[in-house]
Amino acid sequence: QVQLVESGGGLVQAGGSLRLSCAASGRSFSSYGMGWFRQAPGKEREFVAGITPTGSRTYYADSVKGRLTMSRDNAKNTVYLQMNSLKPEDTAIYYCAAAPRVRYDRTEYDYWGQGTQVTVSS
Repeated sequence: QVQLVESGGGLVQAGGSLRLSCAASGRSFSSYGMGWFRQAPGKEREFVAGITPTGSRTYYADSVKGRLTMSRDNAKNTVYLQMNSLKPEDTAIYYCAAAPRVRYDRTEYDYWGQGTQVTVSS
């Protein structure tokens, strides 16, 4: 069992930055691939970024490449999403999730946090 708690969301102007954190508790955090997803009103939850258990590889949706950076600190049981050059279309609830391996498909993830709201004003 893994419990995930996101933090760091908020309101920011276009072009600004935010850093999201996802703190994990439970067993074997370092054995899980982690993902960040987001869901805007009226839209499906979509993959944003993923990272392998050791942090050696990361994966990004095309819409965020070059602007968002995912990382993890297994000693602190935490993953991060550094968000730069934010756009109004990045507005959504952001969720972190854990899976045995990094996947783009949200149905492959076993554990989810409650989400944190990110709002980007124009």
